[in-house]
Amino acid sequence: MRWLRVWWPALVWAACIFSFSTSAFTSENTSRIIVPFLHWLFPRVPQEMLFAIHHLIRKSGHFIEYFIFSLLVLRGMRAGQKHTRLGSALAAIGVAAVYAGLDEFHQSFVPGRTAAFADVLLDTAGGIAAQVVAALVVLLGDLREKRKMKHREH
Repeated sequence: MRWLRVWWPALVWAACIFSFSTSAFTSENTSRIIVPFLHWLFPRVPQEMLFAIHHLIRKSGHFIEYFIFSLLVLRGMRAGQKHTRLGSALAAIGVAAVYAGLDEFHQSFVPGRTAAFADVLLDTAGGIAAQVVAALVVLLGDLREKRKMKHREH
């Protein structure tokens, strides 16, 4: 059960990503909610621009979904393990990229959805960005710890 305790967040998030790939989240369906909201926020913006913003929001969702997923996969991999940080980060990116590919493959069978290799690249970019941010957080933490040690010595 320890395995489930460390991996449940990544598994739940993977299920969320899978649900976002259903016909309920087609561009047509999300535009019915997002575009009117954008129009309410920006009443003078032309309709074409609102649809362009809607498109950007949807593509940002790809990046953010896999940013989070990659961090949760890293969390599962690093839980109590002695893996190198780089190895775990690369494995988390690999898992995110493979899942992104499978997700797009799944979408190719969903009515109203299409598979796009560009989305796999965008998803993978989100996973890579997450690992860069995680590495920077660890690096900054290590530097802060070294400074504390120097101040204690003096």
